[in-house]
Amino acid sequence: MEIMIIRHLGVNTALALLFAIVLACAVPARAAESVSQTAGDDAEARQIVEKADQVRFPADGFQVDVSITTTGSGQDAEVRKYRVLSKGNTNSVVMVTEPASERGQILLMKGRDLWVFMPDVSQPIRLSLSQRLTGQVANGDLARANFAADYNPRLLRSEKIGNEEYHVLELIGVDRGVTYQRVLYWVRTKDFWPFRAEFYSLSNRLLKTCKYENFKTMEGKKRPTRLVMEDALRGGEQSVLEYGGMKLRDLPDKVFTKDYLKKLD
Repeated sequence: MEIMIIRHLGVNTALALLFAIVLACAVPARAAESVSQTAGDDAEARQIVEKADQVRFPADGFQVDVSITTTGSGQDAEVRKYRVLSKGNTNSVVMVTEPASERGQILLMKGRDLWVFMPDVSQPIRLSLSQRLTGQVANGDLARANFAADYNPRLLRSEKIGNEEYHVLELIGVDRGVTYQRVLYWVRTKDFWPFRAEFYSLSNRLLKTCKYENFKTMEGKKRPTRLVMEDALRGGEQSVLEYGGMKLRDLPDKVFTKDYLKKLD
């Protein structure tokens, strides 16, 4: 009887050990599966953001004129105009064309490094992408429109607005040098048209919203030609960006150098 009990305990111990081994193998497998799914979701989100970037602007060198009209409570509308030269969504030059008193001011962006050149100042001044350019528009809104490179995206959900389906993504800045630390981004499912964005601070405070409107064909693709940026902290204040005259240009790398800026026209 005693021998039978010992044998019984031995069988139970062996079964327990076998179960533990199977469980130990299964848990990493589940963990690997979970990581794989997360990586897949991030890859899908990045693809969505990249395609939306391609809708907003060409990947090749281009030129576009931008008019920004800012209105606020009890204030007259302020209109400023710019010409943007961009290449690969990483290098850009932004030239002030109006008002005439500020003509000659130029923003140069290489990667996420940004400088302003002013006619009456001998040396360029370093700026951040998040600093205000005019109204509700930050420097980075005009000089750098590269969500795919500046943010780590995550697909949160799908959302139906009216009769259309949209991807809703969360974009987290890759570092503190980006224009906004967090963005919620709505992209239409069927064609990757950007629809809406909410921009947040490092403390997760909603700063402003943006609506992408008035899609028209520019350089072979339907693109938003009107952006409405509204201040989320002060109601009634907004800036409307209107894009026009887009054309592809061969822009050699030397264009995006400090020494070349005086040659631009």
